[in-house]
Amino acid sequence: MKNWGANINKRHKTIIISVSVTLFSLFSAALYFFSKDNLISAFIFLILPFPIIYLFIIFSNPRIGFISVLYANYFAVGLTRYIPGPLGLSVDALLVLTWVSLLFSQFNTKVEWKKTANFITLVAVIWFGFTLFQLVNPEARSKEAWFYAMRGVSLYIVLTIPLIFILFNRPKDLEFLIKITAWFTILAVLKGMQQKFIGVDHWESIWLRDIGGKTHLLAGGLRVFSFFPDSGTYGGSMGYAAVVYLILGINSENKKQKRFYLFVGFMALFAMFISGTRGALSVPLGGFALYAILSKRVKVLFTALMVLVVIFVIFKFTTIGNSNYEIRRFRGGLDSNNDSYQVRVENRKKFAVYLSTRPFGGGIGSCGNWGLRFTPGSFLAETPPDGWYIQVWAEQGIIGLSYYLFFLFFALGRCSYLVFFKLKNERYKNIAMALCGGMFGVMAASYSSSAMGQMPNLIIIFSGVAFIFMMPKWEADEEAAFDINEKIKISN
Repeated sequence: MKNWGANINKRHKTIIISVSVTLFSLFSAALYFFSKDNLISAFIFLILPFPIIYLFIIFSNPRIGFISVLYANYFAVGLTRYIPGPLGLSVDALLVLTWVSLLFSQFNTKVEWKKTANFITLVAVIWFGFTLFQLVNPEARSKEAWFYAMRGVSLYIVLTIPLIFILFNRPKDLEFLIKITAWFTILAVLKGMQQKFIGVDHWESIWLRDIGGKTHLLAGGLRVFSFFPDSGTYGGSMGYAAVVYLILGINSENKKQKRFYLFVGFMALFAMFISGTRGALSVPLGGFALYAILSKRVKVLFTALMVLVVIFVIFKFTTIGNSNYEIRRFRGGLDSNNDSYQVRVENRKKFAVYLSTRPFGGGIGSCGNWGLRFTPGSFLAETPPDGWYIQVWAEQGIIGLSYYLFFLFFALGRCSYLVFFKLKNERYKNIAMALCGGMFGVMAASYSSSAMGQMPNLIIIFSGVAFIFMMPKWEADEEAAFDINEKIKISN
């Protein structure tokens, strides 16, 4: 043991000395270039120590890498409006860096890879394998489009789920995810309110002028997008947060925590409405419907059913609130005579004809924004999918869509089964019901929006799925620890 401790101390001393020498050398180089009035080179050498220190921290503790992923997941895309460059790829880089640091960490501590041996990991890996197969799809026109698009289709899922099982696998980690996401949601709401009531800033106005104006500047006003890729993603994400935090708030026994979660939930609900995303209405409707069923309480089920019926009747059969642009827009989503709805129906008929002879679709990245960027002029690029499932169908055909839906419903079904039949700890059950409700809501909304395939929803949702899969193990460990403590008390 003494030799092992000496080796650890020796290794730490070596690392510290190496880092110190490197930092001193970089600082000396910066001073040299300053003395030569070469400011650009000097500043480069001054900045270099920060990524070096950051890499050292991540390789010392891979968990920091995953926490960094959570931050980049929310803010990277929004920052591209201020900082030119593919900042969205920072999520990919951080995920890969976390995996690399995890692989290196096994030289010091044993990594329990067996924790990833479960059905959700297997189903995710098969889905990723199918997206790899799309590289040889003869209908695909761009490998570059495949690279960019497949990240949101499967890569983030297959990289995130195992990391949760290995690195971020404690109840405290789930609590951290819930709390940090709550604060991210508050920031997103405040940014959205600034855009709605004060106005967009200079860089956002440039983005609207060059890219987002056609879909975000409508006759009734601005469709708020906060620091998200677009208003559709913003609305779906805020709907997810509303479901999760309202359910957590309703069931929390801690009064301070209850007030905080309810505050976050209602703020998110408000943000969902000002996004002007009609499909987002499905998130709270679907989410609370599933929660009512999972709660196994007749009173909750009846109340939820009545509220949903009342909301549907108000939006479908009345003109209440029509003076408000957001309400008018949400009401339009339930109108089958709406021009936008009719266009969607016609586009789906076109997809059906096109895909009738293409069971594997037209290739990942051939539809939507990536299609317009990499294969402009093609049928799939020029025909809006107006929904995530339609996009998966267009790009991967009926075979890809079928497996993808199986994947989603397997994950949700297994999580719901655990809530309904297995979990006994009320705290875990309440969190699991909230996460299941949020996931089902986003799944429902993804018929007419791309909420399921966008950051930050994808990583947050499937992190929640992995946590729910671990809850029975947590309960078993807690029961075993309780039994041991009881035996110790009796023996004493």
